[in-house]
Amino acid sequence: MKKKSKDISKYMSSVKVGPKGQIVIPKEVRDMFGIEFGDTLILLADTQKGIAIQKMDVFNKIADAILSGKGKEIYPELNEEDGLTFAKEIKKISDGEATKE
Repeated sequence: MKKKSKDISKYMSSVKVGPKGQIVIPKEVRDMFGIEFGDTLILLADTQKGIAIQKMDVFNKIADAILSGKGKEIYPELNEEDGLTFAKEIKKISDGEATKE
Protein backbone atom coordinates (compact mmCIF):
# COMPACT_ATOMS: atom_id res chain seq x y z
CA MET A 1 0.00 0.00 0.00
CA LYS A 2 1.43 3.32 -1.05
CA LYS A 3 0.60 6.52 0.70
CA LYS A 4 1.62 9.88 -0.65
CA SER A 5 1.54 12.96 1.44
CA LYS A 6 -0.06 16.03 -0.13
CA ASP A 7 3.37 17.61 0.23
CA ILE A 8 5.27 16.38 -2.83
CA SER A 9 8.53 16.50 -0.88
CA LYS A 10 7.45 13.45 1.12
CA TYR A 11 6.65 9.91 0.09
CA MET A 12 5.93 6.69 1.97
CA SER A 13 5.74 3.17 0.62
CA SER A 14 6.61 -0.34 1.60
CA VAL A 15 9.20 -2.30 -0.35
CA LYS A 16 9.86 -6.03 -0.31
CA VAL A 17 13.24 -7.65 -0.12
CA GLY A 18 13.72 -10.02 -3.05
CA PRO A 19 15.39 -13.43 -2.97
CA LYS A 20 18.81 -11.88 -3.59
CA GLY A 21 18.37 -9.31 -0.80
CA GLN A 22 17.54 -6.51 -3.24
CA ILE A 23 14.90 -3.82 -2.92
CA VAL A 24 13.41 -1.56 -5.57
CA ILE A 25 13.46 2.18 -4.92
CA PRO A 26 10.05 3.43 -6.06
CA LYS A 27 10.02 5.61 -9.19
CA GLU A 28 8.53 8.54 -7.28
CA VAL A 29 11.47 8.48 -4.86
CA ARG A 30 14.03 8.12 -7.67
CA ASP A 31 12.45 11.15 -9.32
CA MET A 32 12.46 13.15 -6.04
CA PHE A 33 16.18 12.61 -5.59
CA GLY A 34 17.29 12.53 -9.21
CA ILE A 35 18.46 8.92 -8.96
CA GLU A 36 19.09 7.50 -12.41
CA PHE A 37 20.31 4.25 -13.91
CA GLY A 38 24.02 3.83 -13.22
CA ASP A 39 24.15 6.18 -10.22
CA THR A 40 26.15 4.98 -7.24
CA LEU A 41 24.38 5.12 -3.90
CA ILE A 42 25.94 4.79 -0.48
CA LEU A 43 24.23 2.81 2.23
CA LEU A 44 24.94 3.68 5.85
CA ALA A 45 23.83 1.23 8.52
CA ASP A 46 23.92 1.68 12.28
CA THR A 47 22.25 -0.77 14.64
CA GLN A 48 21.12 2.14 16.84
CA LYS A 49 20.07 4.65 14.16
CA GLY A 50 18.95 2.47 11.25
CA ILE A 51 19.67 2.53 7.52
CA ALA A 52 20.17 5.54 5.25
CA ILE A 53 20.74 5.64 1.50
CA GLN A 54 22.06 8.67 -0.38
CA LYS A 55 23.67 9.42 -3.73
CA MET A 56 27.44 9.00 -3.64
CA ASP A 57 28.08 12.48 -5.02
CA VAL A 58 26.44 14.03 -1.94
CA PHE A 59 28.89 12.22 0.34
CA ASN A 60 31.82 13.03 -1.94
CA LYS A 61 31.03 16.73 -1.53
CA ILE A 62 30.85 16.33 2.26
CA ALA A 63 34.13 14.39 2.32
CA ASP A 64 35.84 17.00 0.12
CA ALA A 65 34.69 19.77 2.46
CA ILE A 66 35.95 17.91 5.53
CA LEU A 67 39.29 17.10 3.90
CA SER A 68 39.72 20.76 2.88
CA GLY A 69 39.31 21.86 6.51
CA LYS A 70 35.66 22.94 6.37
CA GLY A 71 34.30 20.07 8.50
CA LYS A 72 33.37 22.32 11.44
CA GLU A 73 31.30 24.53 9.13
CA ILE A 74 29.24 21.53 8.01
CA TYR A 75 29.05 19.58 11.28
CA PRO A 76 30.10 21.76 14.24
CA GLU A 77 29.46 18.94 16.74
CA LEU A 78 31.76 16.47 14.94
CA ASN A 79 35.26 16.17 16.34
CA GLU A 80 38.03 16.65 13.79
CA GLU A 81 39.48 13.14 14.05
CA ASP A 82 36.08 11.47 13.51
CA GLY A 83 35.37 13.81 10.59
CA LEU A 84 38.65 12.95 8.88
CA THR A 85 38.09 9.23 9.43
CA PHE A 86 34.59 9.53 7.95
CA ALA A 87 35.84 11.53 4.94
CA LYS A 88 38.64 9.06 4.23
CA GLU A 89 36.22 6.12 4.39
CA ILE A 90 33.87 7.88 1.97
CA LYS A 91 36.75 8.35 -0.46
CA LYS A 92 37.66 4.65 -0.16
CA ILE A 93 34.07 3.67 -0.94
CA SER A 94 34.01 6.12 -3.83
CA ASP A 95 37.14 4.47 -5.19
CA GLY A 96 35.44 1.08 -5.02
CA GLU A 97 36.74 -0.18 -1.69
CA ALA A 98 33.75 -1.33 0.41
CA THR A 99 34.07 -1.08 4.18
CA LYS A 100 32.46 -3.06 6.97
CA GLU A 101 32.67 -2.36 10.70
